[in-house]
Amino acid sequence: EMGAYTRNDKDGIKEDLEKMFVLFPRLAERKKQLAGTMSGGEQQMLAIARALMSKPTILLMDEPSMGLAPLLVQEIFKIIERINKEEGVTILLVEQNAHMALSVANRAYVLETGEIIKEGAGKDLLDDPDIKKAYLGG
Repeated sequence: EMGAYTRNDKDGIKEDLEKMFVLFPRLAERKKQLAGTMSGGEQQMLAIARALMSKPTILLMDEPSMGLAPLLVQEIFKIIERINKEEGVTILLVEQNAHMALSVANRAYVLETGEIIKEGAGKDLLDDPDIKKAYLGG
């Protein structure tokens, strides 16, 4: 069910599915809807929920905000932060939205043409004058 293909614990799958519907209430409202007919934001939520159903210890996310409306971007990043803090899932995030990525990152690396140019705590990099100037419009 929804990404839990490698799991055999039916009760655990059912319990985790309910957790996904709490985490993503929009998916609960649309549980009978085909994924391809969902909005971009709903499809992103579904992709994250499917990944979480396999009970990962690390989640790799590539541009989760791409193509989403600003309000949905904020919602997705709140959920990413919640997954990390409440579920204890390590998240490796690749994201061009520097402000959002740094605001949720425990540890961050800023790359330029494939080279690490800055690293540190996400909150510290948000305050870094070079990062502000180059990536945050400051």
